[in-house]
Amino acid sequence: MMISVFLIVMGFTLLIFGANWMVEGASSLARKYKVSDLVIGLTIVAFGTSAPEMVVNIIASSNGYSDIVLGNILGSNNFNLFLVLGLSGMIFPIKVASTTAWREIPISLGVSVLLLLLFYGFSGGDRTMLSLVEGLVLLVLFMLFLYYVFTQLKSETKAPTEKKEKAALNIWGLIVLGLAGLVIGGRLVVDNSVAVAAKFGVSEKIIGLTIVAAGTSLPELVTSVVAALKKNSDIAIGNVIGSNVFNILLILGLSSLVNPVVYTPKFDTDLFILIGGTLFLLTSMLTGQRKTLDRWEAAFLFVFYLSYMVYLVMKEL
Repeated sequence: MMISVFLIVMGFTLLIFGANWMVEGASSLARKYKVSDLVIGLTIVAFGTSAPEMVVNIIASSNGYSDIVLGNILGSNNFNLFLVLGLSGMIFPIKVASTTAWREIPISLGVSVLLLLLFYGFSGGDRTMLSLVEGLVLLVLFMLFLYYVFTQLKSETKAPTEKKEKAALNIWGLIVLGLAGLVIGGRLVVDNSVAVAAKFGVSEKIIGLTIVAAGTSLPELVTSVVAALKKNSDIAIGNVIGSNVFNILLILGLSSLVNPVVYTPKFDTDLFILIGGTLFLLTSMLTGQRKTLDRWEAAFLFVFYLSYMVYLVMKEL
């Protein structure tokens, strides 16, 4: 028991240090190549923090566990949208660039709606699946998304700053160390939290709904919270939006190439919550302080997610 608790503490320590290194390295990379923090957040940071989801889903798909594949994607995306952005926005209101309000957030919304259409729009039954063809479609769309992001490298260049720049080796060293800290720290927290919970007689179902579901999103959580504390809104929101797009287009696409992913109606609520939450985020950009996730809006996201988790747990008891 004591060893597990010690490893949990070590895991959170790695998460915190890893997030600090990741944000610092990503910000330095943006300054060095004179591109926006948002572009870095949508690509390098988003891909790095989505690594746990990718590993879990590839393994689950290879074993034919479609429920784990879909549960991980939808659960992680809702965790990112409601809890990560909610907590980050309560720490410091998240101001976003015009492109985020009018392009990146709508892209994330469109990807979520596309997932709904793939499952229900072309099938009249109550069970459908993502086949090889649909997986390829998702991957092609992912490549188009990357192409769009990299076109922003030219349109969102930043003026040179007087701040002393780190050497390229140091920057990439921070990013790699940050990624390693996030992935290893997240794994330590999840594995040992499950072990401690099991010793107290908590069921595997409840553990799965809480610890494991949130576990693969710990990197996004800590990274965005640290970015918010550093008042770097672009990395905070870019990490969440980028991760959610990556999860559906890249990770779910790859998972369906390994094995067809079977969809059942029990995921309807989570999918509609994801679409509704993204729509709320888009609306919040156009109301109140425009292009800003205000504290009360962030608090709404945060409280809604916690309430939904309590409902899920109570339903399973």
